Amino acid sequence: MIQAILARSASLLPQAALGQIGWLRGAVGAAIAIGVAALITQCLLTQNNLDMPWLMAPLGASAVLVFAVPASPLAQPWPVIGGNLISAAVGLSLGTYIDSPWLACSIAVAVAVAVMTYARCLHPPGGASALLCAMGASGADMWSWSYLIPIAANVLALSLVGWVYNNLTGHYWPHRVDFEPPAPPAEPALHKRADVELLLREWDEVLDVDVDDLDAFFRALTQRVRDQSLSSSQGMDTN
Repeated sequence: MIQAILARSASLLPQAALGQIGWLRGAVGAAIAIGVAALITQCLLTQNNLDMPWLMAPLGASAVLVFAVPASPLAQPWPVIGGNLISAAVGLSLGTYIDSPWLACSIAVAVAVAVMTYARCLHPPGGASALLCAMGASGADMWSWSYLIPIAANVLALSLVGWVYNNLTGHYWPHRVDFEPPAPPAEPALHKRADVELLLREWDEVLDVDVDDLDAFFRALTQRVRDQSLSSSQGMDTN
């Protein structure tokens, strides 16, 4: 059982500390984003005389996605902004009208997942935003809609830093596929993008990879295999 769990752990390909995909790049970006978000939100709240937290916990989870896996569909600007803010609004709404905290929290997370899915902004930290706001609104502190101010400031500051930092360090954000290998006229691609979508539907699984990324990966892999086969054939002919 333990071996099965470890075999499916969240280990990525071997990552060095430095480089375009190095873990240090993501760690530094996350630190900068959290610091900037804290400063901006604190300044905003002080100017408006609002006694509220200037950092919300879901922001840490969003930072992991934005800076550690910036190519993930769950880590794009609309999921980060829409997923957090929509879910926070859901949590505040249900927490205000449902007296029982446990019921408000459970329903808020369920509704947030559904709304984020249909709004095309599924973002795991959004579930935490819904839970946090439902708990705050239904609890003794009785959070009001004004708590959206620090949440919005946090999320927008994080997104701004993510946009600047990721692009400066070699990762397009919003993510885009920047590779389209040319297929030789005599050997067309073995698949179409629609084939990738059809296979995913047949698998009945939600993979945290963009369809365009999968399509580009398969095309690049096919091209690499063709090139290797051609090189091997030429090498055999030479011998």
